[in-house]
Amino acid sequence: MTNWLQGGGEMAERVRHHNWANTPLGPLEHWPDVLKTTVALCLASSFPQAIVWGPALITLYNDGFIPILGDKPDALGRPFNEIWQEAWPEISPIADAAFAGEATFIENFPLTIERGGAPEQAYFTFCYSPIRDVEGKVFGMLDTVTETTATVVLSQRLAELNASLEQRVTERTTLLTQTEAALRQSQKLEAIGQLTGGVAHDFNNLLTIIRSSVDFLRMPSLSEERRQRYMSAVTDTVDRAGKLTSQLLAFARRQPLNPEVFDAGLRVKNIGEMLETVTGARIHVHVELPGQPCYIRADSSQFETALINIALNARDAMNGQGSLTLRLDADQALPSIRGDAGSRQAFIAISLTDTGSGIPGETFERIFEPFFTTKEVGKGTGLGLSQVFGFAKQSGGNVDVASQVGQGTVFTLYLPQVVPEESFQRDTPDTCGLITECAQRHILVVEDNLEVGRFANQILQDLGYQTTWATNAEQALELAGADALGFDAVFSDVVMPGITGVALARELRRRRPGLPVVLTSGYSEELAESGYEGLVFLPKPYSADQVSQVLAKALLKG
Repeated sequence: MTNWLQGGGEMAERVRHHNWANTPLGPLEHWPDVLKTTVALCLASSFPQAIVWGPALITLYNDGFIPILGDKPDALGRPFNEIWQEAWPEISPIADAAFAGEATFIENFPLTIERGGAPEQAYFTFCYSPIRDVEGKVFGMLDTVTETTATVVLSQRLAELNASLEQRVTERTTLLTQTEAALRQSQKLEAIGQLTGGVAHDFNNLLTIIRSSVDFLRMPSLSEERRQRYMSAVTDTVDRAGKLTSQLLAFARRQPLNPEVFDAGLRVKNIGEMLETVTGARIHVHVELPGQPCYIRADSSQFETALINIALNARDAMNGQGSLTLRLDADQALPSIRGDAGSRQAFIAISLTDTGSGIPGETFERIFEPFFTTKEVGKGTGLGLSQVFGFAKQSGGNVDVASQVGQGTVFTLYLPQVVPEESFQRDTPDTCGLITECAQRHILVVEDNLEVGRFANQILQDLGYQTTWATNAEQALELAGADALGFDAVFSDVVMPGITGVALARELRRRRPGLPVVLTSGYSEELAESGYEGLVFLPKPYSADQVSQVLAKALLKG
């Protein structure tokens, strides 16, 4: 019975009268139900469709598929690979995938076919879908296809007409791009020149003080009072030089930070009280805090320095008279600032609002540039706001500015908010009076610079420590041995050829967990990126007193 072939147009009639007994499919009445159902659906469809059945790839198709075949010989009941033999190398992998159970959809697929006696380039959008029985076994594939040759050819012609226009646009865009690149390069060189010039200027001033003081200290007839004066000048100048490099590294986001969890509100309150003595009696400092503690995880020293830098900038903008308001808000979203993406995570926002002169438009875009300042010569380095910017960015936050000339300025510092652990507040051990107890300990000194290494070694010996000096990490690891029990602590530079100080510390801690390690460096990109949690860090330049305090603290913790 062929009731399932009712309707279906011309191809349904041809299927009914085709001699299927001479094909691998056999008589119509012996066809499996899944084939009958698929053929009935195919014949009733208005979309061009063909069925490819069994290992012999026997082909059936509907009326819509007839134009796809064109003048090809009668394809009904013939193997699909014979009908499309000229294109079979391209089609075969797709058909194999369908018989393996994977459907494939391709748009505007180019094929060279023969359906009018001569090869022609044609384009098709089609889908090869597997045909499964009730148990999921694949017996054939359904080819649903639309010829897109006319559309593609027309498109090739959105393209030939516009080719010359696009070429001209491309050429002009390339005249323009090169000009912009040259301008950016010029601006970059100008910025580098400004930066290096500012560094050279400030360091030459500092070196002048140091050099002159040293020359005077060499004088045999120098009085004790003048000797102390020049010694103090050298010490103060070195501190200023260290602060200068610290601010530069902060701006570059390359300064190693020592993050800790603390109550930002308490720090802001303390800074507000301190600012009352710094800004002068005619500037009124107001502090507005939330009713509950709000915690951040940041470098507390850099945090305080950033707020003080903003406050001192505000003081100068107010010419010593006005009001400065410090306000802290918790659970704030980070807005998009100067093109940087914002965040919906919880941030604290510390705003410092002054009643000063405001920032003019021509100055506003440059306020975070290092060494850019509108103050008189000798009144500022132009690095204060650079430090604020670098600290905020390196800490995962940002700093925003709003200003109106004649009305004042608002700086808002955003830093990620955290929920502290219950036991996060721990008493810091007091090293005063305990340094003597740490003396006679054996310290492994690791420093590749001979002058610095000799100096550090001498400092530790003068402090009463026994020392062994290694000039690189490889030598230090050899001296330490498998268990690193021969030393009480390690005092190591970070930036060294080969193994770095950070890698050395990790390996020594692997050999001996809890070994006290003090890392020291003037600059380390590795520390700036990964931090130094679990280790003690002492930035260069350091003093003998700082070495004493830091090493004693590390030994006490160890």
